[in-house]
Amino acid sequence: MKAHLLNSYGPDSIVLGEADEPTAAAGQVKVAVEAIGINPLDWKFSNGYLAEMFPLPLPAVLGTDIAGTVLEVGDGVEGFTVGNRVVGFADSGAFAEKAVTGAARLAVIPDGLTAEQAVTLATSGETSQRGLSLLAPAPASTVVVNGAAGAVGSAVVQILVADGHKVIGTASPDNHDYLRSLGATPVTYSETMVDEITAAAPQGVDAAFDTAGQEFIARVAGLVPASRIVTIVDFAAGAQGAIVAAGDPTALTAETLPPVLDLAARGAFRTEIARKFPFEQVPEALALSQGGHLRGKIVVSGANLA
Repeated sequence: MKAHLLNSYGPDSIVLGEADEPTAAAGQVKVAVEAIGINPLDWKFSNGYLAEMFPLPLPAVLGTDIAGTVLEVGDGVEGFTVGNRVVGFADSGAFAEKAVTGAARLAVIPDGLTAEQAVTLATSGETSQRGLSLLAPAPASTVVVNGAAGAVGSAVVQILVADGHKVIGTASPDNHDYLRSLGATPVTYSETMVDEITAAAPQGVDAAFDTAGQEFIARVAGLVPASRIVTIVDFAAGAQGAIVAAGDPTALTAETLPPVLDLAARGAFRTEIARKFPFEQVPEALALSQGGHLRGKIVVSGANLA
């Protein structure tokens, strides 16, 4: 089957080639990949930034977020049948025509959502809900979301707004109208960020959710204590007292996805695609992700649409 292979760490290290097609073992599901979601972890893996934490046997197929159609169901799997439309996290790598994964890592896509729309919600839905469960903001509190226009950030904003919180979101000026449409008060990343947050929240800030880094925790130290900040990007922030939500990408489950998928299918949760790429352009998609400051999710079309 066609697959993008990481042969060595570093820039331009992923090449399109051939890989053995996986089969579904006991407890696994095989999927024809129709849409792939790009995450910052993907280019961090390919550049070798996480090689010590998560060593990979090379060559390797990277990527986690997939949506597609079930081709095969392994022994002992319940809740899935051949032909189901599913979304979740691949065990065998997402940058391929076919993928296998544990049944607990998949959810059925409800009617009304395309594979491309559904795949935007895989990591964003799981990560946002896991981070918020760790942060546990008090009812009707004021929460700052750093990187609020990204895939995870916009999911966090929408969940918080729906729960009755006041949300202040950092983003580039081009994304401020988008944040307003989600119910957040936008502020910039610039040197005036702290002053803008203070003006938007004269009664103070109760908590913060960091999806973008850029020394955010240190910059807002006078506004909110580190112990009330959860971060998904600053893995060293635990030394500052922050909550680090560094989920193992090989162990994510789809348990929290169905409610978000259902909301999106009913039009009550907004999905945003930053840009779509054909399957052959996975390296270009990774390069765009590495540049940052995106609105929503980068999506790659699957090579073998079922």
